[in-house]
Amino acid sequence: MTVDHPLSKHSGVVKIVEVGARDGLQNEKGVVPTNTKIELIERLSSAGLIHIEAGSFVSPSWVPQMADTPEIMKHLRSNPPAAPTGVTYSYLTPNMKGLTNFIHYSSNTGVSASEHASEIAIFGSASEGFSQRNINCSIAESLERYRPVVQKALENGIRVRGYVSMIIECPYDGPTSPVKVAEVVEGLLDLGCYEVSLGDTNGVGTPGTIGTLVNYLIKDRGIPAEKLAAHFHDTYGQAIVNCLVALEAGIRTFDSSVAGLGGCPYSKGATGNVATEDLVYFLKGTGVKTNVDLDKIVEIGDWISKKLGRKNESKVGTALMAHRRSDGSRL
Repeated sequence: MTVDHPLSKHSGVVKIVEVGARDGLQNEKGVVPTNTKIELIERLSSAGLIHIEAGSFVSPSWVPQMADTPEIMKHLRSNPPAAPTGVTYSYLTPNMKGLTNFIHYSSNTGVSASEHASEIAIFGSASEGFSQRNINCSIAESLERYRPVVQKALENGIRVRGYVSMIIECPYDGPTSPVKVAEVVEGLLDLGCYEVSLGDTNGVGTPGTIGTLVNYLIKDRGIPAEKLAAHFHDTYGQAIVNCLVALEAGIRTFDSSVAGLGGCPYSKGATGNVATEDLVYFLKGTGVKTNVDLDKIVEIGDWISKKLGRKNESKVGTALMAHRRSDGSRL
């Protein structure tokens, strides 16, 4: 049942960035077939999601699971998935080589990168220790490396989204200062990113720490809330309540992963992203619009979990599928 909630009166439509097909699958131990990835993206597109991570232009030796990204891009461009609305497909391109490959494979499909609804993403860390272990350079060096990447992308009419990880605490460096997070966010925005996603990579954030951070960024540093997105992992079961805190602070874009797929190989114990099913159910309960079909998302989460032979990490998805199987009803 949808109820009136103070947030529903001034929130507009919340955008969900579905990261299951990239961030969610990239650390799966077994190789996920390309046709399964494509079918996942097609199913997600049909559910009303308007922004879907589709792959990564990274070295296959670094992330073998993403080696088929060019094939996925070619398919999506030559056979656009049926969708109730336009969908933006994003690709992680962490360096100039990745961007060059993105543009190259875009041109080979006969559709330019700027004509197709696609964009690239770059990522940084608010922790020096994590930056060194994840991308083998300091935070300052990473921002300088991204400068020509963003410049070339913008020159080619390609939008750039930024990600910053370890916003609350790092397994190598300990607690992360909100000041450091702000510096990295501002650095990415200054480079030309239209939006920066705040990543609680190991899921240690709580309403207190997340609230302190987002309010510092928005109120003290003056970073517009519309320039920020929230990317919460559910390691300690805090992701949904942290989403509420971010929503109340004015953030209106949230990253999530169908069936809670995902994790972080550089952060022991980190589980997947907040499940898209749980996020949509939560937002619907506040009266906030997402234009995402909860029935379809629940079905997709059940389907991909079975395909991968893994447990469905979505509490909402698991509960609603059990209810449906018990009485044969729709959700």
